Amino acid sequence: MSKRALNDPHRASGLTRRALLAGAAAGATAPWIGLSAPISASAAEATGAHGLSIFGDLKYPSDFKHFDYLNADAPKGGSFIFSAPSWYYNQNAYTFNTLNGFTFRGDAPPRIELCFDTLMAAATDEPGSAYGLIAESVTVSEDRNIYAFRLRDGVTFNDGSALTADDVVFSFQTLKEKGHPDISQSIREMVSVTAEGPRDVKIVFSGKQNRKVPLIVASTLPIFSRAYYAGRDFEASTMDPPLGSGPYRVGKVSPGRSIEYQRVADYWGRDLPVAVGAYNFDRIRVEFYQDDEVQFQAFAKGEITFREEVSSKTWATGYDFPAVRDGRVQKPSFPAERRPDMYGWFFNLRRAKFADPRTRQAIGMALDFPWTNKNLFFGLYVRSTSFFEKSDFAATGLPSPAELALLEPFRNQLPAEAFGLAVMPPEADGSGRDRKLLRQASTLLTEAGWQRKGNDLVNASGETLALEFLIQSQAFERVLSPLIANLKAIGVKASMRMVDAAQYQSRKNDFDFDIMAHRIMFDATPIDGIEQIFGSASADVPSGSNLAGLKHPVVDALVARAANVRDRAELETLMRGLDRVLRSLHIWFPAWLSTAHRVAVWDMFGWPDTKPDFGFSPESTWWQDNARAAAIGKAG
Repeated sequence: MSKRALNDPHRASGLTRRALLAGAAAGATAPWIGLSAPISASAAEATGAHGLSIFGDLKYPSDFKHFDYLNADAPKGGSFIFSAPSWYYNQNAYTFNTLNGFTFRGDAPPRIELCFDTLMAAATDEPGSAYGLIAESVTVSEDRNIYAFRLRDGVTFNDGSALTADDVVFSFQTLKEKGHPDISQSIREMVSVTAEGPRDVKIVFSGKQNRKVPLIVASTLPIFSRAYYAGRDFEASTMDPPLGSGPYRVGKVSPGRSIEYQRVADYWGRDLPVAVGAYNFDRIRVEFYQDDEVQFQAFAKGEITFREEVSSKTWATGYDFPAVRDGRVQKPSFPAERRPDMYGWFFNLRRAKFADPRTRQAIGMALDFPWTNKNLFFGLYVRSTSFFEKSDFAATGLPSPAELALLEPFRNQLPAEAFGLAVMPPEADGSGRDRKLLRQASTLLTEAGWQRKGNDLVNASGETLALEFLIQSQAFERVLSPLIANLKAIGVKASMRMVDAAQYQSRKNDFDFDIMAHRIMFDATPIDGIEQIFGSASADVPSGSNLAGLKHPVVDALVARAANVRDRAELETLMRGLDRVLRSLHIWFPAWLSTAHRVAVWDMFGWPDTKPDFGFSPESTWWQDNARAAAIGKAG
């Protein structure tokens, strides 16, 4: 598959957070304890912890020197030039027209978040934890509704101005009111943020928040300068370089074509344990291409120095240019993250023609994945089956007793499939047109009320079953063409429409599509993201993440339970049950995934010996090896 289709394999959109206001004294008189483990009697002795953890103890003690997966001796300098394989919020990997990356207006460049610090920094070698960055400590009330952050002394924005509690208050209130929907939705239970002094911030939650929300607030919300935004419209689409306190600042910009992030040499946090060994490149340059072949040729010429390859055809046949043959370009492999990975073709349930799940199921049966993988993907992919692929949250086989106990109260509201073997995509015979499967699909369409009229299928109102796959890459054409041919063979009037990156993003944001591919890699503890993607409340939020428009009471009930899980084992049961339900509703047909990162690099980099289980960010964890760079003519 092409790397350039927005949500094709290994190009994953990210998720995140939301909102402000009322009734906030919940827990105001509760006793305070430090949170370095889940709230319990054993944690009550702490008075200001160096980190937050959703479940269990923190891996790193208060005196840790650096994260294990970083090289503390990594040299600084050099450049990292790439086209971003992942992005968040309103970011776009194909073009950009604004440097405001935290609202829903415009298209922002990936990695703009490198310009901003957060209260705490997540560790990517343990799930659900974060350690002090801007905040040196946090104290938590016994009921987990009040979090008091103590800011470090000497934190500054990159213009030298002091970062204070007032800036934190301004940032969080603004993001709740005006931030991107993925931000504002996730923090809606944050009811007040107040400055208790220049270095002290108190955050109060409603009591309805899930265990993950405080960690989201601490480790994902950027801190803005209140003074910088005085007289500026926070929601404006603007090319003015933002003022942040992070390890990078915006450098050279060519709108829609490239952006450089320059390392801040005197970055205030450079010696903190969470930063030692990170942010090593003097320059991170993101290049933008709307055509994958053009991007590939740029890499072959050395104009790009890192490429994560998701085109199976290119990986199998394209890396035969001179720099590969003489060793200047290498193809190291890195294992995929142990994070839930969702990739498939989603139906827009807002459209009446997809109302019957049998219609949706039948359409998915027209994909012959074994044929596609052999003939188009060079056997490099595996079929996705779960909404939480690659993780312990994916349902398998028959439900466990705990899963059955979870789902049993909803038996009358769910298909019988939710209580049997986990729903799997049908295994085609690899011929390219499995006649047995297509006959089964035709039967399902008949049962759903579609009848043959000439070459088409129509319903009782005389409406034709016509559907369109929305794409933005030519590479999808070769994948979808045989699928569309199979659909036409059973009377479905199928087609595809390719649009440019801006129109694709606009139509996605407005839910103006029949079927489109969508991939999201969740974080290691996806308590919050599931509500944004599957909850009824987010189904009609413009630019939101509930792409399918799913509204289902059982899904809502299961998502709501995530707020109260007590440990990771309970979360696994909940997520597996949710996976069973989602798969039984046929809101998608699953696509395909790779079990590793397929990476090609110009041989000028060093990287840590150990890749963390829950993250892969070469631009912030690798470094330039000057001797190797000089050997291939890329020093400097």
